[in-house]
This record gives sequence, C-alpha cells and structure tokens, in this order.
Amino acid sequence: MSQPPDVTDVPDANRYEARFGDTLTGFAQYIRTAELIAFVHTEVDPAFEGRGVGGALVRTSLDAARADKAQVLAVCPFYTAWIARHPEYQDLLYAKRSRVSD
Repeated sequence: MSQPPDVTDVPDANRYEARFGDTLTGFAQYIRTAELIAFVHTEVDPAFEGRGVGGALVRTSLDAARADKAQVLAVCPFYTAWIARHPEYQDLLYAKRSRVSD
C-alpha cells in the first residue's frame, strides 16, 4: 500500500482535509462544541478511492477527539461503519444518558 494522505484539521472550514501533496483528496465535515464533535459528512474524490483516504480521515479525527477528551457523534454513515469495524474507538461514541432519577 502507498503512503497515506496527510490529514489536517481546518477549523475555519469545520472539516478535516486529506491531501496527497497539494491535491485535496477528501474531507470530513464536522460540527463541534466544547465537549462533542459530530461528524456529519465524509467525501473522497473518486480518483482516490481505495487508497486509504477515508480511513485516514476517520483515524486522524478520532485520535484528535480522544486527545481533546471529546465525545463523538457519528452522524455520517462512513464514520458509523468504520467505528463498528474498529472497536478500539467505540469508547469515544456519545451516549445520551438521562440524569433524571425516580
């Protein structure tokens, strides 16, 4: 397999971007609060499919979420499927818990 793309967070655009050199190959759009990051859409240029772009976006963004102690809401189906195949990231998933008791 070839080198993975470079993935960087671009907060002004609310997304992570994957690049090979100067070429944008994919992105993962998010909505962020202080404690939660919701990944809402992932897109990979068809010319770069099968080269690990999507996986690099997810892995890099989830590693950053873990470092920031943020929970993750996987709205994007690609994120949901990827996390299901990588149980080491399932602890990051947001789970709404009621604080109401009887």
